[in-house]
Amino acid sequence: MQTLFLDTEFTHLTAERRLISLALVDPSGAEFYVELNDGWSPFDCSEFVQRIVLPQLDLPRHGRNRADAARALGDFLAGYAAVEIVSDALDWDWPLLLDLLEELPAHVRSREDAALLRDLDEAEVPHHALLDARLMSGSAERRRQKR
Repeated sequence: MQTLFLDTEFTHLTAERRLISLALVDPSGAEFYVELNDGWSPFDCSEFVQRIVLPQLDLPRHGRNRADAARALGDFLAGYAAVEIVSDALDWDWPLLLDLLEELPAHVRSREDAALLRDLDEAEVPHHALLDARLMSGSAERRRQKR
């Protein structure tokens, strides 16, 4: 089973949050990253998201509408026989992934790894979905090598 590391950025820390960007990183090198150009507005975002997350977006390069993003995500996941998606904050990230996909492929499951959160120094976390997922992947790899 292949492990993929998931991170998302979203409008605010409430149940009504909306997905802004999503990344999956395969430690062997493959990556999926998308920024949504619909389904949210800067006016929906917390002050933190407006100040830290939004300036890092590159919508002309990575932006897709939700339907295209969902298709691309499904295609990416279809490239794996069996996948375990790991996140440091699964309660926040997983529902957003599920909402984008609408239907979870049978070969995909999830797992939270709270140690990832402890491993990452908050000062190092850029709050960019792709960069954060890369950090998680690297942290998990370092822990694996120490065993």
